[in-house]
Amino acid sequence: MPRNRARRSKCFPLWVKRAEPATGPRRASDRGFFIMTTRIALGIEYDGSRFLGWQTQPGGGTVQDALEAALSGIADAPVRVTCAGRTDRGVHARAQVVHFDVGVERPDSAWVRGVNAMLPDSMAVLWSQRVSNDFHARYAARSRTYRYVLVNRPVRPALAARHAGWYHAPLDVGPMREAASLLLGEHDFSAFRAAECQAKNPVRTLHSVTIEREGERIEFRMRANAWLQHMARNIVGTLVYVGKGKHPPQWVRKILDSRNRATAAPTFGPEGLYLDAVEYEAHWNLPTVQMVKAPLPVES
Repeated sequence: MPRNRARRSKCFPLWVKRAEPATGPRRASDRGFFIMTTRIALGIEYDGSRFLGWQTQPGGGTVQDALEAALSGIADAPVRVTCAGRTDRGVHARAQVVHFDVGVERPDSAWVRGVNAMLPDSMAVLWSQRVSNDFHARYAARSRTYRYVLVNRPVRPALAARHAGWYHAPLDVGPMREAASLLLGEHDFSAFRAAECQAKNPVRTLHSVTIEREGERIEFRMRANAWLQHMARNIVGTLVYVGKGKHPPQWVRKILDSRNRATAAPTFGPEGLYLDAVEYEAHWNLPTVQMVKAPLPVES
């Protein structure tokens, strides 16, 4: 770098005013100039049936594409977001968490009401929170909870076609719960992940699984420290095989031990899967979202 240019960079730094310097400003270099940035965390919900999954694609149409476009419009500059867990096409989120860095000052309301005005109706920002530089939506998460909503009746649902899974034969919840208990704890879940899963380590800790039935509706709620690709949907498919009597509950132990995807049941559809919650340490002081049961239609 020429000497005079170096002097100019030192003499004319560019600083963007922050409202809360205690959150730990981050400096991003741009041709020798330093720009103060703020890290923002957001909670969002979306109807996955309207998107091509989370991760950005060249042709657009994903959750990340829509959110980054709206945030960039408010910031008047490109914004890139990092999420707590990438959802597949058709999978919904009721409490996804993301973070991004921005070099402009905006009121907190701009990141909620302002962004929502620029988002499609199938997505909404629920809350906004300024966080310190060391917060990371993915790596700081302690656990992620998924819920799978299943309609169990002979006739397929109409109103819930995009928002719930369906199985036609009667399912016995008792054996399904017994089978689910054998999956708890830390295991190599290779038999429950997609062939294209890129995770380097297949070991995950499944903290809890609850299965509740109410009429024709069955809900699976599963909490783990992290998830492999298709892991939640593959667990549901395997438990359905147990519930219909095709295999005894002990079958899931054989599947785990095999570490072979071919030994488990087929992957269940994405329509009934919701990212229900992402848990963080209390010191991050992130808002929580009060969940209401069945925010989307599940009966026709």
